[in-house]
Amino acid sequence: MTVHKEPIPSFALTAPLCSDPAILFYIVDIVNTASFAQRVLTWYEQHGRKTLPWQQQKTPYRVWVSEIMLQQTQVATVIPYYERFMARFSDVVSLANAEPDEVLHLWTGLGYYARARNLHKAARVIRDHYQGQFPEQFEEVLGLPGIGRSTAGAVLSLSLGQHHGILDGNVKRVLARWQAQDGWPGKKDVENALWQLVEQLTPPRGVTQYNQAMMDLGATICTRSKPQCELCPVQNDCQALALGTPTAFPHSKPKKTVQPAKQASLLLLKQGRQILLVQRPPQGIWGGLYCFPEFHDEHELRHWLKRYPDASEPTPLPGFRHTFSHFHLDITPWLVELGQIPDEIMAGSERLWYNLEQPASVGLAAATKKLLAYPQLQERNH
Repeated sequence: MTVHKEPIPSFALTAPLCSDPAILFYIVDIVNTASFAQRVLTWYEQHGRKTLPWQQQKTPYRVWVSEIMLQQTQVATVIPYYERFMARFSDVVSLANAEPDEVLHLWTGLGYYARARNLHKAARVIRDHYQGQFPEQFEEVLGLPGIGRSTAGAVLSLSLGQHHGILDGNVKRVLARWQAQDGWPGKKDVENALWQLVEQLTPPRGVTQYNQAMMDLGATICTRSKPQCELCPVQNDCQALALGTPTAFPHSKPKKTVQPAKQASLLLLKQGRQILLVQRPPQGIWGGLYCFPEFHDEHELRHWLKRYPDASEPTPLPGFRHTFSHFHLDITPWLVELGQIPDEIMAGSERLWYNLEQPASVGLAAATKKLLAYPQLQERNH
């Protein structure tokens, strides 16, 4: 007599073997976790991004530059900067050999300039300590300036297929929603919980495609304000969606009320064509970039000008607000012309007379670029 056995379905809740809700939930959780990566990989095959510039001719160097540029910056913004940067610095040694001003010049407009300074520092470490070859050991990559756990994992997994998880902003958002993770991910305990989830979910095979898929999923589907949950491959067991509040996760950073800072910028013209810029210290806001001389207010600016009897009457130009990630800066520009340029203004390696007709290739702060484009300056250039 032949006994016909029906195959047992891999996921069947209609006739549970156990009636204990806690055990049932545990079983479901294991099944969902096991299938998470496969669903993400299947989605990536159909919808993932595969033609980005840094995905072509992949090397650790090329992927590293893209990962640093993509921190807190959208792909569409990064692409033209990346292409210009790679055209000039095709390998890590050419980047290491460049002057900091040239690196910052090509970075101008991308913001978060500490990224560019650390990129350049790291390139010099690679040149001097790794014979110009990008290191391929996780701990060595992690030890480079400006590289954290997630970036190191991204570089090695995306370029070499090494098995490392990632937890950038996009991945944090996807996992925080899927798990309905309480708390702001900037808190260490919340970040640690998400890293544990990363370690559980990152598959042993296909890690290159999986990590790229997770970033793509967060960037294109599980977006910050308008997630397209109906297109998400893990929507069926997303706990934030089940709660009906996907945009409530991840929790936001607690807000602090900060008063806008104020600044008076001096646009000091020399013979109508050159204008004084000052290089900021390497650390801090706009570190290493060139800006206009700054004063707390109009009174301080006028007091400084008293030492120059031939200075023209300061002319106010339209002010504007520049917004950083954590505060606002209200800038009031003043245009002043000097007939005789005192030696003390000329002195100092951190000072530059910027030629409006032949601009120098130096890193400029975003506010400086905006001021240089003022018609009151452009008119004098013709």
